[in-house]
Amino acid sequence: RRGDLSGRGAPQINSEGFPMKILAALPLVAALAVSSPLAAHAEDEGLNPAKAEAFNARVFGGPVGAKPTACFARHYDATHLAQHRRQKVSSMKLLLTAENKPEEGMSYAYKVGVQFRNRPGNFDGGSGCGQIENGNKEVRFTCDADCGGGGLEVGMSKDSKSAIVHLEVIGVYDRKHPKREPITLEGGVDDKLFRLDRIDNAECAELMPGHKEV
Repeated sequence: RRGDLSGRGAPQINSEGFPMKILAALPLVAALAVSSPLAAHAEDEGLNPAKAEAFNARVFGGPVGAKPTACFARHYDATHLAQHRRQKVSSMKLLLTAENKPEEGMSYAYKVGVQFRNRPGNFDGGSGCGQIENGNKEVRFTCDADCGGGGLEVGMSKDSKSAIVHLEVIGVYDRKHPKREPITLEGGVDDKLFRLDRIDNAECAELMPGHKEV
C-alpha cells in the first residue's frame, strides 16, 4: 500500500518513521507554548507566597479581604490616536477580582470592557487568571482568553497607581448582543501594551455580574 500512496502525494517519512511535516511543525508548537501567557500557569505553585501577597496588596490597594476588586481605565483622546494610527482600542476598562476560599486558596479573574475607534458599541471579555514571576522577577497576573488560545498579562506600575496590560489575543463580545460571535482583539503594533489608571471601583460596576443591582 505504501507504493500505491506514493503516487498520491504521500507524506515524506524520515528514517525513524515520522512524517516530515509534523517534525517541521514541532519547533513552532514549542515556541508558542513558551511565549503564551497561558504556559506560565504551571509556575503558580512555585511562586513565593510573600511575593504573591505583596503583589495582591498592590493590585487591590491594601490587605486582601474575602472578595477584593480593583478597577482601572483609560480613554484615549484624539491626539493620542492620531499618533498611534494602528491602535484599534479607543478606551479600556479593567476589573480585577479575587476570591479567597478557605479550602482552595485564592482564585483570580479579570473582566475587560473596550470600545473601538472604528466600530460602535461596547465590548466585553474576561476569564480566569493565575500568578507568575516573569524574567525580571516581577509578579504578574497571567489570564486566559475566554475561548481559544491567547490571553493577557497584567502587571503594576512602580507606584501601584496603574495596571500595565500586556495583550496577546482575546475575544470580546458585543454587550448588547452577547450571543453573537466574539470579535478578536489582538495585540498589534499599537495594541500590545496598555497603561490603565486606577479609578473608583464603582466605575467598573458595568463589568460586574448583576451590575444593574450593583
